[in-house]
Amino acid sequence: MMEKVLVVDDEPSIVTLLRFNLEKAGYSVITAPDGKAGLKMAMEESPDFIVLDLMLPGMDGMDVCKTLRQEKIKTPILMLTARDDEFDKVLGLELGADDYLTKPFSPREVIARVKAILRRTNMNETPAATEDQVSVIKIGELTIYPDKYEAELSGTKLELTPKEFELLLYLANNQGKVLNRHQLLDAVWNYDFAGDSRIVDVHISHLREKIEEDTKQPLYIKTIRGFGYKLEKP
Repeated sequence: MMEKVLVVDDEPSIVTLLRFNLEKAGYSVITAPDGKAGLKMAMEESPDFIVLDLMLPGMDGMDVCKTLRQEKIKTPILMLTARDDEFDKVLGLELGADDYLTKPFSPREVIARVKAILRRTNMNETPAATEDQVSVIKIGELTIYPDKYEAELSGTKLELTPKEFELLLYLANNQGKVLNRHQLLDAVWNYDFAGDSRIVDVHISHLREKIEEDTKQPLYIKTIRGFGYKLEKP
């Protein structure tokens, strides 16, 4: 069965370009011209992937992304931004988008991003585990349940985005090792971000806000200046 991609954009030329190239790459494509229609289709049509424009009439891409994540819908989202604005990119990632591209973009780049994100998502999908099958990683007061995609700190469940969880899990699986930004990009995002390591720093910052008592003096996720990050037992 073909994977279904929802394209939400109010520019007919962009929609036509994306539909043609996505269908050529073997995907089934559905489209929406604005944010409200896109949100409705995302919730009713259960697409495998969403290409979401930031600037949309009525309800913008940020609100669509935020609403989907609040509804616990984890469909991968590639956000399109009309300008090279770092604030927009970072905010989109904070709200739960998996990646971003700045217009104008290459259709080949869009296809590459969609394939990479779907490949990683499919690799992470495992059958539900019974309680006695769930593997557990314990580091200090931090407990990670890889099979359940959950983590707790001192017995309290952490509210993590999918990317934050994947980053935390990778750091935990490499406890004590210093990992540079490029290693983390390759492992968690599974493709080259063209040297844009800001995405790693943003997610590290948000992880610290959720697991560290004092983000300026972190006990778990340490910055190794000039090298990268490592997670260790306090």
